[in-house]
Amino acid sequence: MTNMPDQLYLLGNVVIMVAYAAIMVAIVVPVSRAGQLRTNKLAVATALIFFSCAVGHGFHALLSYRNILHPGHGSPSGWSWSAALWDAFTAVVGVYYWTLRRGYGVLLDKGAMYVDPWRQHRLAAAGERERAARAAAENHRATLAAVVQHTADAIIGSTPDGVITAWNAGAERLFGWTADEAIGRHAFIVTDGGGTGEQAQLLARIRAGERGLSYEAQRVHKDGSPLEIAFTVAPIEDSAGTVIGISVVARDIAAAKEAAERQRAMQERTHQAQRMESLGKLAGGVAHDFNNLLAIIVNYTDFAVEQSHGDAAVRADLAHVRTAADRAINLTRQLLTFTRGDAIQPQDVDLNVAVAEVQTMLERTIGEHITLITVPSARPLTVRADPGQIQQVLLNLALNARDAMADGGTLVIEVNTAELTGAELEMQPQPAAGHYARLLVSDTGEGMPPDVAAHVFEPFYTTKPRGQGTGLGLSTVYGILAEAGGSINLYTEAGVGTTFRVYLPLVTATGAAPTPAPRHDRPPRGDGRTVLVVEDEPALARVITRILGNAGYHVMSAANGEEALTADEQRPCDVLLTDVIMPGMSGRRLAECLHERRPDLPVLYMSGYSNGLLGTTHILDEDIAFLEKPFTADQLLCKVYDVLAATADLDDAPVAT
Repeated sequence: MTNMPDQLYLLGNVVIMVAYAAIMVAIVVPVSRAGQLRTNKLAVATALIFFSCAVGHGFHALLSYRNILHPGHGSPSGWSWSAALWDAFTAVVGVYYWTLRRGYGVLLDKGAMYVDPWRQHRLAAAGERERAARAAAENHRATLAAVVQHTADAIIGSTPDGVITAWNAGAERLFGWTADEAIGRHAFIVTDGGGTGEQAQLLARIRAGERGLSYEAQRVHKDGSPLEIAFTVAPIEDSAGTVIGISVVARDIAAAKEAAERQRAMQERTHQAQRMESLGKLAGGVAHDFNNLLAIIVNYTDFAVEQSHGDAAVRADLAHVRTAADRAINLTRQLLTFTRGDAIQPQDVDLNVAVAEVQTMLERTIGEHITLITVPSARPLTVRADPGQIQQVLLNLALNARDAMADGGTLVIEVNTAELTGAELEMQPQPAAGHYARLLVSDTGEGMPPDVAAHVFEPFYTTKPRGQGTGLGLSTVYGILAEAGGSINLYTEAGVGTTFRVYLPLVTATGAAPTPAPRHDRPPRGDGRTVLVVEDEPALARVITRILGNAGYHVMSAANGEEALTADEQRPCDVLLTDVIMPGMSGRRLAECLHERRPDLPVLYMSGYSNGLLGTTHILDEDIAFLEKPFTADQLLCKVYDVLAATADLDDAPVAT
């Protein structure tokens, strides 16, 4: 009969051998699958231990088997029981270890036999950094997507062939197409017929390798309205440099272009005003000196006429001289009007009445080849202006229109109202906001090219042949309107015609009509009263002395203020007649010095500048007695008489001796 311990010993060694071998396999297989046979030394060593144990127990089993086959040749019986019990215990532990692998996952996780705590900390930190980087990248992508989606500009993505792949909210607002409507369609949806070919060429240039394109073009809204767009187009490339898409940034520039045009117009208007101001100063200075010369020419011509009673030929020649002088006087007055300094008499004027009066004059002079049409306002429109200057404005504009219609045409003068905001473009000068009466003078003539229209209000600028125009007509209109607080606008088109729009502030309440100055049929005589004449131009001083002397005045003449003070000390005068602008002491300062002696001394100022210009520069007060050069003998005598009459009763006034 077989010995029982030997059988148990054999069975225990076989079981342990199998268990160790299974554990070894359980370690080697997952470690091998994880690719850690060379790196996970602990797992490999453990596998070797279990392998050696399995082999050792295999030898034990083999010895036990031999003892069973050949009894009497094995180990002593005591050793056999001890080894058998220990091996049985080891077998029980191996079986117990084997049962734990499923409950706790020991040796089953991929490469999870053992992980170094320090290395696991590093792996955990690396994993955390990777997760943080992924989260940051995701946040960046989300932020970028939000920026792209909500930016005011249109951002569009497309394939290299132009099929839309991305369409943000800015594109929806700009072009009117929603993203659902646009994506998948060709970019031609925002082009008109002419822009399709242009866009196809741009796509081809991008595909050919051009990096970035910036350009402006006209596109269309979904509703068909035109858009002015600025584009920036760039290719989207992969890592190999192949163009896989196109990015487009589009911006509406209509408002920006309008603002730039408005800014340009404002700058041009400012430059125009500066040019007009400079020309005005020049014109005023020229007119002042010219008026002195004209005063001499006119009055010496009158003297010659008086002394040529018996010679008709001489009188005829002098009449031509006087006619030419009168024309020069009118030109000079137009020049002063342009400087906004002409002496005017503003009053309430009904534009309907003014247009009717001008119509009567034009019907006799404009010519039968011109059809004149007037369209008055349905109600009276009252403005505050000089009536003569209003007529001058209308006549200048109407005659210019006549000259532009050499072959005939239609001239329309219309009266109506307008509301201005003060921000209108192409107005000269710029008007304030308010209610305005408007005069429209339109013709069907040749019109003007832009380079001519830009200079029409400048003095002496004319396109008429030499001798047919002075270039002062429209500059005079400009000066009159500027003085009256109005403005003018020109619209012209070559070959079609021209329209001038004149704006004058409306008057809501009319005042009393001004009292006209007294008129004299014959210049009153001086009856020996003394006039102190202060004039730094000797030739003009001689003319004035001669006129006053012939009219019965006693005349004292001085070339400057110092001489005048000395002359008045020697013989007090009854009236002071002085030039305003003189070297050394001005006429106003001279009058102040004489008023310290006699506060009631009447003073008459004269100047080649107008009283309006002198008043705006505070050289003279607006209510002083003033005589504008050039003047005739009758004008001088009447003005001197009026100044004396305003101070005292001439019949009772004592005569200076």
